[in-house]
Parts: sequence; structure tokens; C-alpha cells
Amino acid sequence: MELRHLRCFLAVAQELHFARAAEKLHIEQSPLSRAIKELEEELGVRLFDRNTRSTRLTRAGQVFMDHVPRVFAALTQARDSVRAVSAGYQGQLRIALSEGIPQARLTALLSHCREEEPDTEIRLYEVPFSQQLKGIEADLYDAGFAQSSDVGEALFAMSAWSDPMIVAVPSRHPLLIHKRLPLDEVLRYPLVLCNPEVCEGCCRQLDRVLRATDMEPIVAERVASHDLMVTLVAAGYGLGFSTEAHVLTSSHPEIVTRPLAGRTPVLTTYLIHRIGDPSESLRRFVERALINAPDRPANEAQDTSPGSST
Repeated sequence: MELRHLRCFLAVAQELHFARAAEKLHIEQSPLSRAIKELEEELGVRLFDRNTRSTRLTRAGQVFMDHVPRVFAALTQARDSVRAVSAGYQGQLRIALSEGIPQARLTALLSHCREEEPDTEIRLYEVPFSQQLKGIEADLYDAGFAQSSDVGEALFAMSAWSDPMIVAVPSRHPLLIHKRLPLDEVLRYPLVLCNPEVCEGCCRQLDRVLRATDMEPIVAERVASHDLMVTLVAAGYGLGFSTEAHVLTSSHPEIVTRPLAGRTPVLTTYLIHRIGDPSESLRRFVERALINAPDRPANEAQDTSPGSST
């Protein structure tokens, strides 16, 4: 099995169309088909069901697809590690990011790391939450940041920081008569909310806030990015939920922010890593990330020290 076989498989699996996959790889369709046939013969399984109208992955193909991207990720990281050594770095940390981590928080942490440990290169990877978990388990990443603590038994999640939630409101909206917005008043208007397939943890935390009333939210749009939410709110499509940290980096002249009335809800970001003793560089990274960590919930039973396995 050669890398060209894996590249061909990945292209066809992503496009589910041999002609488009060949165009993507800048090769003719005939060598692409031949490479797929060679790969299937070596594995002893069919990877694709193909007819004149469609191409789809078989069950074996789906399983293979779960592994192939990790091969290329590992090769990319090997290349990056070698380049880091040649550039004079003594170590490297691979940090995965999911669900729109606040820029201000991340900038402060990275600046702190560069100041105190300039010989350690920190490489960042933006990946979906599910891919982040698989990557940390498979040692493709040393740690990650996400807004969900649902990480399974092999990983450990600790609260790194919490940011107050605010409501993004169009600049000429009737709700602006309130300095603090009652949630039941907010829910009388359409909302622009994050897409749970992209921002799983953020959606779960926000859902807990919205369930504080018996009112069903009116969802105008589901979006995959904070920037698109800001754009739609500014255009009058609905109200949005954000945090002070996000607003600082994406202010818009047509949007006004207001806190919710009552106890201010927060959006928590979690630092995730494998259970067990971390490397010294990862241990120091975790300590820096937790310098401004919020108080731990009273029902958090696990020890939050980086090397804890309980």
C-alpha cells in the first residue's frame, strides 16, 4: 500500500464521484480507478459501491475512512516537528481547537507561553470536536480546547475559563429599552443560534440557559460561525447569544449588547488531555492555561491536577 493509494481513496471518499476526484488530484480518471482497484485487492474488500448514477462508501470503506485522514495528519505533524527542530525549537506542543475559542483568551495564553518558554513551538489545529477527541486519544494532539466536557473515559476535561454570556441585539430594536434583558422577553423574538453539528458544546450550554423558561425558542437561523451570527443579527434576522470575549474581537456598528437579567450565565471552555502523567512542557502549558481558571463546581469529583488519573 502506497501513499498514492490513500490519496486516491481519500479524494473519491470526499467527492463520491470519480471524475471530480480525478480532477481534484490533477490526474486522469483511468489511473485513479486503477489505484482504487489495487487498494481494494490488497485489503480484500470493496471500498465503494459504484454504478452509472452514484458512488458511495461501503461499510468497509466507511471504517477505512475513519483512519486514513489520521495517516496524513501524522505525516504532516512529523514534517512540522522536523522543521521545528531545524528552526531551533527544543520541543513542540500540538493543540487542537474546536467551537470558536475566544481570541482574547487564546492570545493571552500563547503570548504567555512564548514569553516563558520560547524554545517550545506550539502548533494549533482547528478541528471538529469529535475529531479533536479522536486525535487526542490517538496522540495526534497533546491537548485541546472545546466547550464540552463530554470526553469519555480515556480523556480528562477541566474548566479553563468562563465568559459571561450576553445578547447581541440590532441597534434599533425595541428590547434596548432594558439595561438587562429578561430571558422571557428575549424569547419572544427570533434567534440566530449556533449549529449543533459544528458547535456541540456551545449549543448544550446555551440550551441549558434557554430551558430556564417554559417558552420554546423561535429559531430564525442556525449558523456555523460567530461572524455569520453577527452579520445576521446586524441585518435584523434575529437576536444572538455571544460572550464579552467574542464581542471584543468582532464588534459591529449595527449591534448593541446587553446582559441577561438575573444571574449572568457563562460559557465555559474546557482544556482536554489524556489521563495520566503529561510531559513537562504540557504540564507547564496546562498550568498557564489555568492561571485564571474559574472556581470548580462543587460536584466536580475528579482531581483537576494535570497528572491525575482519578
